[in-house]
Amino acid sequence: MTVPGSKSGTNRALLLAALAEGTSVVTGALRSDDCDRLVVALQTLGVRCLQVEHGWEVHGVGGCFPRGGTVDLGDGGTPARFMLAASTLCAEPVTVDGSPRLRARPMGDGIRILESLGARFEWLGEEGHLPVRCIRGITGGEVEVGEVASSQFLSAALLVAPWTSHGVTLRCSEAPTSAPYLRMTMRALAEVGVDAQEHSGSFAVQPKALTLTDQVVPPDASTAAYWWLLGALVPGASMTVPSFAHSLDQPDAALLSVFESMGAKVRPSGADITLTGGSLSGIEVNCEDFPDGAVALGAACAFAETPSRLTGLHTLRVKECDRVHALATEIERFGGQVVEHTDALDITPAPRSGPDLEVAAWNDHRMAMAFGSLGLVRSGVWVRDPGCVAKSHPAFWDDVEILRAQA
Repeated sequence: MTVPGSKSGTNRALLLAALAEGTSVVTGALRSDDCDRLVVALQTLGVRCLQVEHGWEVHGVGGCFPRGGTVDLGDGGTPARFMLAASTLCAEPVTVDGSPRLRARPMGDGIRILESLGARFEWLGEEGHLPVRCIRGITGGEVEVGEVASSQFLSAALLVAPWTSHGVTLRCSEAPTSAPYLRMTMRALAEVGVDAQEHSGSFAVQPKALTLTDQVVPPDASTAAYWWLLGALVPGASMTVPSFAHSLDQPDAALLSVFESMGAKVRPSGADITLTGGSLSGIEVNCEDFPDGAVALGAACAFAETPSRLTGLHTLRVKECDRVHALATEIERFGGQVVEHTDALDITPAPRSGPDLEVAAWNDHRMAMAFGSLGLVRSGVWVRDPGCVAKSHPAFWDDVEILRAQA
């Protein structure tokens, strides 16, 4: 299965290209609801973005967006948090808003960080939540950061840091949530020539005017997770994802080693990675470093041979849905038994056969993809609201049909 470009990588590449000098092309960019809404938001602020074959041609604004206005990011948590930071580099006020679900997700941590760096915002609704308007720009500096709801807030501040007067240094007194995503941001900055350094819990990015060369977005490990899930659950079957070696530094690529620990086999061949399924044993694992992948792993544990315990799930409570509760609910619908904790799940596997059943996607692309994949292992599975996969992989069900034809 060919996997579309990384959602996380696309969002970072688009924002950097928009803020840089000159014109660059983001090749391999993911076309999905999240990423397309980010493009529209950048266009609203005055960035010229042209669709080209395999990506976007972006005409950068040199560190200052020429227009303001209102940007609506739909359900997109990452684009919204990135646009909060981008709004601090605008010539005019910017209002950031989103869907009812996005309005329910926490934004206060990000605003506090940006205001500590010189920006000013005003809440237009409930404090700590969208909509919010930026009314003064960012200057940069040093901030001590405690526990935050998402590493995306830190990534957002670091991504705009090259265009601040003083750069940005974030000194973390607590281990950052989903730290691998933060390191992905630091790598993205370093790859385009920014001085980005991590040392003893501090993340420092120095100011620098950038003229970008073209950026290439690698395959999305978060989407590949569902094909690894399917390959792992079918003994003797093999699933190959081309060019995936370029994605091994993405957090959800950690699932490959987890599936190996459960009994699957992983074999690289050049840049391609092949996973061969086996009889999967249950596992106890901390999922904090790969939170999106934890959904695919939870689905795998539903059909493992022995019970599993997944911990480190606290950030899943405030995603597109409460993924901890949603996983527990749907695995039990399959016939498994689940004990739900604040940040953990104890899963006793479900049978791989039974009567037809209907599972809810909870308006969450990852939930739909997880149980859609299980529907290729256990017959008679119907997924309600299948269209929510457009958030990250609009062609997911087309790919499912390709696999069904090969079965």
